Amino acid sequence: MPQRDLDYLFMVTYGRSGSTLLMGVLNTIPGYLIRGENRDALHHLYRFHSTMLAESSRVPRRRVRQPTHPFYGIAGFPPERSIRQIRRLASDTVLRPDEDTRVTGFKEIRWYRPDLEEYVAWLQQVFPGARFLVNTRNHEDVLKSKWWAEGDDKSEHLADVERRILALADSLGDAAYRVHYDDYVADPGVLRGMFEWLGEPFDEASVRETMAVRHSV
Repeated sequence: MPQRDLDYLFMVTYGRSGSTLLMGVLNTIPGYLIRGENRDALHHLYRFHSTMLAESSRVPRRRVRQPTHPFYGIAGFPPERSIRQIRRLASDTVLRPDEDTRVTGFKEIRWYRPDLEEYVAWLQQVFPGARFLVNTRNHEDVLKSKWWAEGDDKSEHLADVERRILALADSLGDAAYRVHYDDYVADPGVLRGMFEWLGEPFDEASVRETMAVRHSV
């Protein structure tokens, strides 16, 4: 586990949604270190953990203790130790909090896998008390941006991804908060609610200064 207690915040969104700008705003808060995307790397660790958990319970423990069994030893998989070590691995290699970090996490745009709900529940195990910031944007603008505009029409895919992440937000209750890019770009003051949810003072001047710097949108 990390050497000290940390709070965790993960941004749930899709590509070209203004999430890099929002990441910049979050990182203006003293003690916050929100990393960028990691191409959903932690999902591989989720699949490792869930596979080992399933296989360790699939075969009777008595049989897999025998060295002649093809799954010899798998019944000894320690799920709690796995969670602790994954937390340490992710903290040491992905999050890499600084000495003064209070809240860490990352933003990611790849929340479209069919096991989304199970994966997020696992993240809550790995990162106790984790909260999830769900960011959306006007679809017409998203669909005109970079890869969304290439090839076949992707409007249905985008709508499905947004439907799922909004449903996820609803299911998480107070552990999730929703923001909309078009709203906070038009009026940065609307982010006051997000800051209240985070339990942080809202410095509108600092937010406006950050938003005046071009990010990847």
